[in-house]
Amino acid sequence: MGDQLHKTTSPLPANPEQQAGGGVSGEVQKAPVVHPVALAHLQKIYDAHRNKDTKTWTAAEVTSFLGHVQGEKASELSPDLLPNQEWTFDAFLRYMTSESSSAIAPHQKQDFTYPLSSYFVSSSHNTYLTGNQLSSDSSTEAYKNVLLRGCRCIEVDVWDGDDSDSDTSSSSSDSDNEDGSPKAKRKYTATKVKEKLPTSLIGRLEKTSIGKKLDKYADKPADSTPAATSTGTTTTATPEAQPTVELEKKTTGSSLLKKITSVREPRVFHGYTLTKEITFRDVCHTVRDYAFTVTDLPLIVSLEVHCSPEQQEAMVHIMEQVWEDYLLPTPDDEANELPGPESLRNKILVKVKYTPPDKEAASPDLSEEDRKKLAQVKSSTSTKKGDAAPAKKKASKVIQALSKLGIFTRGVSFKSLTQPEAAMPTHIFSLSENTVMEVHEKSQRELFEHNRRYLMRTYPSGLRITSSNLDPVVFWRKGIQIVALNWQNWDEGMMLNEGMFAGTGGYVLKPVGYRCDKKKSLPEPTTSTTTPKESKDDHTAPQAEAVTHRTMDLSIKILAAQSLPLPADEKSAMTFNPYVKIELHVEEPGERHGRHTRQEFPNDGKEKSGEYKAKTKSIRGTVDPDFNSQELVFKGIKGVVPELSFVRFLVKDNASLARDSLSSWACVRVDRLRSGYRFLALFKGETEDDGEVSGELSEGGIWVKVEKRLY
Repeated sequence: MGDQLHKTTSPLPANPEQQAGGGVSGEVQKAPVVHPVALAHLQKIYDAHRNKDTKTWTAAEVTSFLGHVQGEKASELSPDLLPNQEWTFDAFLRYMTSESSSAIAPHQKQDFTYPLSSYFVSSSHNTYLTGNQLSSDSSTEAYKNVLLRGCRCIEVDVWDGDDSDSDTSSSSSDSDNEDGSPKAKRKYTATKVKEKLPTSLIGRLEKTSIGKKLDKYADKPADSTPAATSTGTTTTATPEAQPTVELEKKTTGSSLLKKITSVREPRVFHGYTLTKEITFRDVCHTVRDYAFTVTDLPLIVSLEVHCSPEQQEAMVHIMEQVWEDYLLPTPDDEANELPGPESLRNKILVKVKYTPPDKEAASPDLSEEDRKKLAQVKSSTSTKKGDAAPAKKKASKVIQALSKLGIFTRGVSFKSLTQPEAAMPTHIFSLSENTVMEVHEKSQRELFEHNRRYLMRTYPSGLRITSSNLDPVVFWRKGIQIVALNWQNWDEGMMLNEGMFAGTGGYVLKPVGYRCDKKKSLPEPTTSTTTPKESKDDHTAPQAEAVTHRTMDLSIKILAAQSLPLPADEKSAMTFNPYVKIELHVEEPGERHGRHTRQEFPNDGKEKSGEYKAKTKSIRGTVDPDFNSQELVFKGIKGVVPELSFVRFLVKDNASLARDSLSSWACVRVDRLRSGYRFLALFKGETEDDGEVSGELSEGGIWVKVEKRLY
């Protein structure tokens, strides 16, 4: 994994397996060494439990310590730890530096025979991007990165290629200097993007790299009028339309046009933005090479298709040629229920817009986000009185050959939870975070019931141009399986994704009550006129009753930390003043009871800090701080569903005159947080010069004592 990576907006690590995300990391976490500051605490623990006569731990002391303090059985330990014999201090250290002492319990073996709708899936949004949503690079390395980190649902936005394409091409577009066309496209797009951004946002972006790129490429207001041709006809060179228009100008013979079109291949990029392109073929090759390197659980490839029919045929040919046996065979009959991941191992599931076999494609394959962008572009190019109308690009349709590849993941445009397609077992709705809020406001019960039986995907708002993330837990609690996140941005949303999927291979079986029955035909979808048996009244959503909500008492003593990474703005340990902050992310009462007012939806689904917080005092001038067993206590926390609640650990630098930068972090699901004396491995925080969180596993960690009670 030591290949030199393509330098992009946000440099990708050479070893993605060491980077958090959700799926692979967390399988093996233990203390590599014990620093003196921690060794002193471990010596005290050993001395407090040793036999007064032998000065060691007899088998009885070992069993007592493991059972009463650590909450585990001696039989669960590895044989090389000799749990049934005397423990010297060296034997105790072997235990404390083994995987058995990790603060995160290994993920239990899962049953993968439930229908797909019964699992949460670690998912990526706009996977090809390496940075922000407006001007960052697209790269095949971004696909490689997320796949090696355990991502099981990736996104590919596919557009018509231009006539400079060939069967083999590089992973980035460097054609700006070949002719004026790419520059014109970029100039047009930059102008329109800048016109549509709120003035307040442009002001904030002015001194950033995004703002500078917009200023560099955008037209002056007076120059943004569409140019007139020699015949006096006004044309609009929309980014996606221009290559096809140019081809039609170059030839009037249909055979020649087909010949030229045949050498073009689809491109992958973020439409209506300044992001650079890569070829669809290169993406498919990368997916083939890394899809099943770290897990054999099925990979969902979510296609957003904006191509002409000819280019869609090219897509089908490329996927069948490159992915071959990874694709599912065409079934003889329609499925009446979803299969489980077990029967789909080493398979690629294509998610694509569904076109019924007895109809031609009836609607553009545009997401909500793209429809809004297209409407903005159209409105901005409306002509003044007396001008000729701009040329209109025919909306792209999904051809039957491409639609057939979506066997168990057939994309259907969402209108309501009672539309006819909502009863089709293999359909999947894709809703933006804002649309989910609107549906939840009006139809909480129906939304939850739908997601017990059928697939749903949600993705960040198009206004998140810096690639920030939503709060995924809010949407998981609605039963949504595929919550797509921007993996290139290490914020709270991605930390929670790590907490959910660490060491799982990217699939997590939902709690009982959130999933449907195994090997049973799917029931009819809930409608506004039917009431599920488990619901007691019109104001209580199934989420409130699907699982038992418990009360939690949690106490965490911070003994010491070691080898803490220095934040980028710290050049010496002498000026580093670390402290530990803990945040709990648990379900809120308004969310749980499914109130009808939108204000009750937690923070409108936006990412936010945990509801419950506590922090230690800071320790001056060291990367190996002794926190002297400072205790952080959370008592009587109500509404806890352990499988959907999280504890986030943040190690920060106490900067008296500046923002406290993040040194390192960890996130643990409550049901996997072990009791007793434990070592918590940490991921790197803001260790990059640009202040970005790297998410790579560090050599540092925290020694803690955890006491957890659920009742």
